Amino acid sequence: MTTVDLRRELPQLYRAAVAPALVDVPPLDYLMIDGAGDPNTAPEYAEAVQALYSVAYTVRFGLKRLPDPVDAPVMPLEGLWWVPDMSTFSVEDKSRWNWTLMIVQSAQVSADVADAARETAARKKGLPATGRVRLERFAEGRAAQVLHRGPYSAEGPTVAALHRFIADQGLTLSGRHHEIYLGDPHRTAPERLRTIIRQPVARADA
Repeated sequence: MTTVDLRRELPQLYRAAVAPALVDVPPLDYLMIDGAGDPNTAPEYAEAVQALYSVAYTVRFGLKRLPDPVDAPVMPLEGLWWVPDMSTFSVEDKSRWNWTLMIVQSAQVSADVADAARETAARKKGLPATGRVRLERFAEGRAAQVLHRGPYSAEGPTVAALHRFIADQGLTLSGRHHEIYLGDPHRTAPERLRTIIRQPVARADA
């Protein structure tokens, strides 16, 4: 059985330093689900997380049953966060947020594999949100990222520092605020959580 570990294959995307840096993100396939509202209070958010993980783990089991079996560990949860006017985006006001939750997939995950996993997860788990999970390619391109240590509620200064770094590089914000959750908030003390915060960028004169 072949093991495909995207953490090792894409270390520049799933490791980050506390000092901001630029990174080029290639097009990748993700399981995705959309929603809106404060992730801390919106029931839709918790339902979406549960459905997404349910499909992701079913995909992993499905890959092991292929003619050429593959073991691809489930990758970290990621989130794209935005408001209609990103110039007003604030980590302090989450009630206005739209979001896409996603988990990156290996190249072996075809549309057929994803569809079968979604159907199996829906049948076994009975989660209403499972039907909204989709497989989609996402091309982020040039971005700046930084590692935030500590609770999600304390991200404000880290985000501000990342935005200053982007401006200092002669770049501007482009696309959606992106977070990659390297720790499980249910098992990790808030002060020990690690989150990669990523922001797509463009040339300021573009």
